[in-house]
Amino acid sequence: MDVKDLDIAKSTTARELVAQFSTTGFQATEIARAAELIRRMHKEKAFVVLTFTANMVATGLRSLFAKMAEKKMVGMIITTGGAVEHDFMRSFEPYQLGSFHMDDVELHEKDINRIGNVLVPSERYVMLEKKLKPVFSKFEHTHVSPSTFIEEMGRHTEDRNSFLYWATKNKIPIISPGITDSAIGLQTYFVKQEDPKFGIDVTADMKIAQDTVLAADKVGGIILGGGISKHHAIGVNILRGGMDYAVYVTTATPFDGSLSGAAPTEAKSWGKIAEKANTVTVYSDAAIAFPLIFSAII
Repeated sequence: MDVKDLDIAKSTTARELVAQFSTTGFQATEIARAAELIRRMHKEKAFVVLTFTANMVATGLRSLFAKMAEKKMVGMIITTGGAVEHDFMRSFEPYQLGSFHMDDVELHEKDINRIGNVLVPSERYVMLEKKLKPVFSKFEHTHVSPSTFIEEMGRHTEDRNSFLYWATKNKIPIISPGITDSAIGLQTYFVKQEDPKFGIDVTADMKIAQDTVLAADKVGGIILGGGISKHHAIGVNILRGGMDYAVYVTTATPFDGSLSGAAPTEAKSWGKIAEKANTVTVYSDAAIAFPLIFSAII
């Protein structure tokens, strides 16, 4: 196959542009291959697991995750507690756009928190505490799984750009194995001062995740970023011989031995991705790559 020059005049949509990427080279070609593999997952009726990290939900990517849940393009979401809280807070109040080069001491004095060039006023967390009270009260004096707790959060928003809203509506489980590493965890600490019997049992969702992938004929993963979300998604597939398809979008590299940077081939050595699995890795900021991939598959 020859490398072909882009003809922008022929590309009036993002989907048409991504189609040309297949013969462009470098990461453009990997974006086209990722879109094609996701289409193949759906064509072959694979059970699709979507993972992403908290920082992405602070950006405009959030609505794409919501759209995938709305259209039932995924069967399960695995993410962080931070992603859940960002989605929930943005259901009620917006975040603000800043700069990567702002004075962070000055921001701290103004009670503004920075995620790259996205700004989150501290008052959003005050609001979060208030909005979570009826959720916590639902589970007084008992232990609850993260997915059940998150589902209840989804019932407390009407925002159609929220993946919590659509996942709850369409009964798509949201698994968050590290949910306490977040502002939700901090609120849990406060709640337990008054209600010591309350707890979030992070082991409870292992059965949901494990049983679901074991029952699936084929499993595919759309893995955006790394960390606990990525590892939990591929890790639960060990008992079934690994994922059958995997699309990674990452800025991390494999040369420090990190899980976030580990390529799909490394996961094959563990049996987390099947030896004959089809995989694509796109090395790019997900905020750039995933809207293009999404436009090509939607």
